[in-house]
Amino acid sequence: MTITQVFASERILKEENIVLDIGSRELLLHNIAGSSPSILSVLEKIRKVSLSDASVLITGESGTGKELVARAIHDNSSRKDGPLVVINCGAIPGELLESELFGHEKGAFTGAHRARRGKFEIADKGTVFLDEIGDMSPKLQVKLLRAIQERKVERVGGDNSIDVDIRIVSATNIDLGLAIKEKKFRQDLFYRLNVIPFEIPPLRERSTDIPALVEHFQQNFLKRNNNYKIKIFSDKAMQIMMDYSWPGNIRELENLVERIAVMVEEDIVEVKSLPDYFRTSSELVAAPTIVSIFENNIGFNKAMEQFQKSLICHALDQTNWVKAKAAKLLKMNRTTLVEKIKKMKIEQGESFPLF
Repeated sequence: MTITQVFASERILKEENIVLDIGSRELLLHNIAGSSPSILSVLEKIRKVSLSDASVLITGESGTGKELVARAIHDNSSRKDGPLVVINCGAIPGELLESELFGHEKGAFTGAHRARRGKFEIADKGTVFLDEIGDMSPKLQVKLLRAIQERKVERVGGDNSIDVDIRIVSATNIDLGLAIKEKKFRQDLFYRLNVIPFEIPPLRERSTDIPALVEHFQQNFLKRNNNYKIKIFSDKAMQIMMDYSWPGNIRELENLVERIAVMVEEDIVEVKSLPDYFRTSSELVAAPTIVSIFENNIGFNKAMEQFQKSLICHALDQTNWVKAKAAKLLKMNRTTLVEKIKKMKIEQGESFPLF
């Protein structure tokens, strides 16, 4: 069976690892579902890229599945028997990231009570996936460039170079071209990372994959909860979901499916079971919403509080409740966001509709 035949029938990948035959090669995939031309193009590119050992730069909006693509590239490469080491450059403070990448010697800094191998050493004969590479400090970018060029690393506090045999796959959701112009990202490092560019389409550009993805996420939930019964989405509810712009992409869809799995008891998911912002003409801010403030005799202060709750809850859902990312999305300080969450008593899993 060819990959086109598999996806043309809208079959989804219900197991963690599925092997598909593409021409004369088998392609091992990780939780990648869909039948749209754009996802088929992604799978075909995975096949081509996995045949080489070149560096890959995966770009795309947050929540589009860049790590899944990185895992598929590794699992179909000649390095598949080696480790895949994932490093989130945006989640580790800059002063600790160098040690995390390259390791350190005993006594290199306060708290370094013993020598420790870095991720590059651990990934020897395998693949290093540098997620959110655009968040790396310029100082560390220099050391990363040297490590990629020479395939050698030096532990923090060490004098000896250590050979490493690794493939670099990196990912970012920011415009590195703009970052280069703003002197926030090194151009020479960009060229080293971007040997093979790989762009992942946002969910709004592959909306025909949503039914398959919904089924896929329900199957995953069923694995964690044997008592769960797969729900059927009504045609109208599914159409509304397919018309939605999904700013949080696949991650937002996954969160929604799990919320519905927990909160909706009926076997059929109707439009009324979807969050309120799905039922407005333009998600968060719409003229009918403003009209409803007056129709329902809602005062200014209450209206503003409700709007803030809805906006914050939506941002948290998009970022899987990572407050630092939600604050960045909302363009506010993380401490300010945390204070508002506490003051408004917002809890994970809640939904604050507009008016």
